[in-house]
Amino acid sequence: MSPSELYIGLMSGTSIDGIDAALVNLSDDNVELVAFEYLPFSHEIQIELQKLSAPNAQIYLQNYGEMDTRLANWFVRAVKTLLSKQQLSPTEIIAIGSHGQTVYHSPSGQYPFSLQIGDPNYIAEQTGITTVADFRRRDLAVGGQGAPLVPAFHKAVFHCKNETRCIVNIGGIANITVLSANEDIPVLGFDTGAGNILLNQWTLQHLNKSYDQNGAWANTGVVNFELVNCLKKEPYFHASPPKSTGVDYFSLAWLESKCNLSHYLPEDVQASLCYLTAITICDAIVKFAPETTRILVCGGGVHNVYLMNLLITNAPCPVQSTSDFGLHPDHVEAIAFAWLAKQTLNQKTGNLESVTGANRPVILGGIYQY
Repeated sequence: MSPSELYIGLMSGTSIDGIDAALVNLSDDNVELVAFEYLPFSHEIQIELQKLSAPNAQIYLQNYGEMDTRLANWFVRAVKTLLSKQQLSPTEIIAIGSHGQTVYHSPSGQYPFSLQIGDPNYIAEQTGITTVADFRRRDLAVGGQGAPLVPAFHKAVFHCKNETRCIVNIGGIANITVLSANEDIPVLGFDTGAGNILLNQWTLQHLNKSYDQNGAWANTGVVNFELVNCLKKEPYFHASPPKSTGVDYFSLAWLESKCNLSHYLPEDVQASLCYLTAITICDAIVKFAPETTRILVCGGGVHNVYLMNLLITNAPCPVQSTSDFGLHPDHVEAIAFAWLAKQTLNQKTGNLESVTGANRPVILGGIYQY
């Protein structure tokens, strides 16, 4: 057996709930999760991050810069906790792959950009581990959307020559990866639109809770199809890939700009937003991947029972958790960034032109050597 090649992947997603830290053995072509740590954000940090990522937010550069450093220290805490529990020293880890926290994603303007914070200089220096970060902007530099970047990893671990699979990740934003059974057909992947972000923000506004546990509140409401149809007129849902979006776009401000929500009960709005997430995922699969024979779901949305039932009911084929195929749904993205860090250090490309629309495959990220 080959000796272990240990990497750590760090992911702080668009749901802005906390940090996922995955310790992964990537020796040879293996992908083995060794340990996992979740560090929830404090309420204060959540509020500050939501302010930073709000549409048209007026931000002082001092606040932005300070949060870049503050968040890096949260990533450091997650790494040190993981190492301590596993009784490992930093010298036993080859590298950290840190996605960072996205605060703004604008891939389609005159000057495309994407901003992630959590300064990798601090992560490398305070952990004593080489850190790979800033994955999105190299793809943007060659004409891509900068996201999604995980489909290359999905292909490595979930491809099956016997069936066409669609990997659905439901984070703050929902995205899909289509893996054709025919390896000659390029991987397709894109953001379908809002995932958990509208659900979480609506819950916070009305219940003062960060999320609707198990979809229990949504389950007390009724889907209003007039509201859903109003929201589905959003041009993003009908645009062809490549495409990507962020919480700076799909937000309560977007929601309130589309419809007069005072006409609906809050719980009915929550149920309708769940349906919007589920149906826009299903519509995307039917339109752009009609050959799909199995859907594998990962991300925090898998824990929303109400949402998952809507997805299963409306999906064109069987729906299963990625845990049935070897990876817990909460762990997939953090593991992916450990894998992407190895790709970068080995001078291998990490983006897929068929997914992001980039002009060519490139080596992603910057290396912050320790």
